[in-house]
Amino acid sequence: MARIRMLTSVSGAGFAWASGEVIDLPGAEASQWADGVRAEMVRDEAPETPEATTARPERATRKQPARRTRTETRTK
Repeated sequence: MARIRMLTSVSGAGFAWASGEVIDLPGAEASQWADGVRAEMVRDEAPETPEATTARPERATRKQPARRTRTETRTK
């Protein structure tokens, strides 16, 4: 079985599907319906999102001011 999400409302003999409804159909039939106009395939696994990863977000760094070298003035 494959899952599709309807993009348009469709009805026929013995069925009526509304836009946004998720339908379970046999694989071959689901791929025929999922043409991008009438329906689209639904992924079973959750898509990877930045929140789901463990990587730390990039941060902007401030440019450090240039350091002056100290000059010593000695008096005798």
